[in-house]
Amino acid sequence: MQEIADKLVKWLQQQLQLTGMKGLVVGVSGGIDSAVVANLIKRAAPNASLGVMMPCNSDPQDLIHAQSVVDAAGIDHLTIDVTKSHAVMLEEVKEQLTKSNMFHEENYRLTDANLRARLRMSALYSVASNHNYLVVGTDNAAEWFTGYFTKYGDGGVDLGPLIHLTKGEVKELAHYLKVPVEVIDKQPSAGLWEGQTDENEMGTSYDMIDNYLKGNQIPEKDKEIIEQLHNRSAHKRQLPKTPEDFS
Repeated sequence: MQEIADKLVKWLQQQLQLTGMKGLVVGVSGGIDSAVVANLIKRAAPNASLGVMMPCNSDPQDLIHAQSVVDAAGIDHLTIDVTKSHAVMLEEVKEQLTKSNMFHEENYRLTDANLRARLRMSALYSVASNHNYLVVGTDNAAEWFTGYFTKYGDGGVDLGPLIHLTKGEVKELAHYLKVPVEVIDKQPSAGLWEGQTDENEMGTSYDMIDNYLKGNQIPEKDKEIIEQLHNRSAHKRQLPKTPEDFS
């Protein structure tokens, strides 16, 4: 894990040199992935790294965990509560759709959840622009492969240091980096609604996805779910499609 951590820190430093940007910023959710990234960017840019906590109708425990992460990492941090912004925009969208008889109740929860992620992305980029920093993402290999992220939300970043690490490897790295144990052991959740967990939403477990990515045998049911998630989310891992050159 020391070797992996050192390589990632060096890679982050190289990206700063290549872009000419001054530092690195990450959204700290109180989960294990953002905790690992917070520690990595602190090592890569000790005096130019920032963790941003962005509650939005969030479980208060998440903010407590996020605070323990930034405290343990010793990283500069601030809190931007996007709850009011989210409420205003979501209500306006719903009101106008309803007036036009276009509102689909069955899609409302996902609309709500994705808006939270996209508002957090906007807040992060606003902070990054203020500091001339790069936005560092937190998606791991399992999330990237299955598309378990919001397009132009938590997927809207400049750098993705954990993309090639399985969830299990991220957990090992978290232990090496001395992430608070309560953060390492908590149930993975994007905090998108009350009681939401990653694995319940995906329909399979991170262990299954990790084993699939390693080429190990897994039950056919889980294999089908993982491959379906991957195929359905292909557009998230690509730049916008464009027509062929007509000239």
